[in-house]
Amino acid sequence: MKFYKISELMYIVVATVSLFEVITLWDIDREKSYLFLGFAALSVFMVLFRRNYRKKFNNRKP
Repeated sequence: MKFYKISELMYIVVATVSLFEVITLWDIDREKSYLFLGFAALSVFMVLFRRNYRKKFNNRKP
């Protein structure tokens, strides 16, 4: 179960870095910033999905 917690943290790091890139690239290149914004949104979705899956898996154990 430790791997699931680590993977959630990795997705949070990816989302944070992507949002930082969105902020720095917004005025320079909007197309790249939209791409990084998509990565950030996908990473946040994966964190929530992984957390939900981990909780369901933990509840199944006797």
